[in-house]
Amino acid sequence: MNKNIPAGATAGILILLAGLAASSRGGAAASARGGAAASVRGGAAAQALIKTGDEALGTRKYSDFQTPQFCGTSCHGDIYQQWRQAMMSQAYTHHWDEIEYFKLAVPHGEKDKAFKAVADGCNGCHTPLAFMAGDVPPPRPEKNSRANESVSCDFCHTVTGFAGDTPFNFNFISEPGKTKYGPRQGKNSPEHNLAKSEFLGTAEFCGACHNEKSPFGVWVKSTHLEWKDGPYAKEGVRCHDCHMTYADGFSAAMGNRYPDVRQHLFHGAHDPGKVQGTVELRVHPDIREAEPGDKVKFTIALFNQKTGHKFPSGSVEDRIVWMHVQAVDAKGRVYHLPVDKKGFAGEEYTIGSDELAYQDMGIALAEADFKGVQRDGIPVGDRIFRMPYFDPQGRMTIQQWNTKSLGVDYRFGPRETKLETCTFTLPQDIALGKLKVTAVLYFQKLVKPVADFLGVPAEEAEIIRVNEHATVIEVVD
Repeated sequence: MNKNIPAGATAGILILLAGLAASSRGGAAASARGGAAASVRGGAAAQALIKTGDEALGTRKYSDFQTPQFCGTSCHGDIYQQWRQAMMSQAYTHHWDEIEYFKLAVPHGEKDKAFKAVADGCNGCHTPLAFMAGDVPPPRPEKNSRANESVSCDFCHTVTGFAGDTPFNFNFISEPGKTKYGPRQGKNSPEHNLAKSEFLGTAEFCGACHNEKSPFGVWVKSTHLEWKDGPYAKEGVRCHDCHMTYADGFSAAMGNRYPDVRQHLFHGAHDPGKVQGTVELRVHPDIREAEPGDKVKFTIALFNQKTGHKFPSGSVEDRIVWMHVQAVDAKGRVYHLPVDKKGFAGEEYTIGSDELAYQDMGIALAEADFKGVQRDGIPVGDRIFRMPYFDPQGRMTIQQWNTKSLGVDYRFGPRETKLETCTFTLPQDIALGKLKVTAVLYFQKLVKPVADFLGVPAEEAEIIRVNEHATVIEVVD
C-alpha cells in the first residue's frame, strides 16, 4: 500500500482506479505541476494508477459527489452552517479570486498558451469538483453552477492521500463513493459508510492545496512547508489545531456526542479575529529625556507568538504587513518616523515606496506599455514584512503563476522576534513635555493600489490593526 493512502481505503479501489486510468487525460506520465501518478498496490502484484494534479482534469463527474446542501440538510446541519461562512465555501466565488481569475489568469492563458494549463489548474484547489469534471474555465459565479461549491464536504471527506513525496499543486487522491473518511470509526449511516482516516488529520492533507509551485518551479505558496520547518511541527501541533479547533458536541444530528468535534471554521487570513494579536509589539527608547536637536533611537521588538507558519503566508504576493511609527508631542503635532535601514540585500522591497510595480498585469489586459500601479500604497519609509515575487523580466508581480524568482524573505517566522529601529532627531521647535511614540503593525489581504485598479471591493483591502504599543519620553530644555 502506498504510504500516503490510509489503511481504511476500500478494497474496491483497484476497480475504481482502473476506470480512472481509462478515462483520464495525459496517460500515465507524471505531471510537471505536481501530478505524479500515485501507485496503489493490492496484494502482491495488483497495481493501478490514480490521476492527480493536472492529469486529474476531466476524470470525474459532478454527480460523483454529493452537494454540500445535501450533507447540511440531512445530518450535518451545524457543521454545514460553519462551512457556509468559512472561506472553504467561497474559494471559487470570493470576489478577489473571481477577479484575479477572470481578469488576469484566464486572459493570460489565452494570450500565452504556456500558461493555459496553469489557468485551468487554479480550479484544482479553488473548485476541485469543477476541475475533475473538466468544467474549466467554470461558469462565472453568478451562473450558480456546481463550481460554486468551492471546497466542499464530499470532496474533503473522500480524499485518501496524495501523490509522491510532497503535497502540492492539488496532487490529492480523490476517491468519491459510498465511503466517507473522518477522524474516527463510527456507525455507518443510511447514506454512507464511515471509515477512520489518519491522513485526514495530517498537515499533509492541507498541503496538497496550501503548497504551490509556479510553472518555473518556484514555491509560490508554502504554508505547509513553512509549518514543517518550524517548531510547531516538531511539537505535534497541526494545522487543524489552530484552524479547526475542537469542542464538545455532535458532528451528526443522530450521532453520538463527542468531546472533540472539529469545528469547520477554517479561520485564517480572512478573519480579522485570527489576524489580530498575531504579532506582539514593544517599543522603547535609548534615553528617557532629550532636548530639541537630540537624536533618540526607538527600538521596536516584534514577536510572532501565534502562527505555526510564517506571517504573512499563503498568497504572499497579494498580502502586505507593515509597521508604522509616529510621535506626537505635547502640543499634538504628529511626526512620522521612518524605519532605519539595515542594509541587507533586497531591503528596498521591505520599505514603503511610491514606485510602480505589477507591470505584467498588462499581458492579460492587452496593454503592452502598461506602466503598473503603485507598489505598496502605504506611507513611504514604513517597514514591510513580505517576500516579493518577480516575473521573468525581473519585475515585481502579484501573479503567482508568472513568478520566476523570489526576493528576500522578510516575513515573521513562527516564534521569531524581529528588532527594528527608528532614529528621530527632535525638531528645534518641538513642544516641551511628554512625547508619545506609537508603533502599529497593520495587515492587508491585498495591496490597495491593486485592489483599486482592478475594481476589487473595498473589504479586500481592509486595513486590519494587528497590534500596537506606545512609549513616552520627556522633552526638556
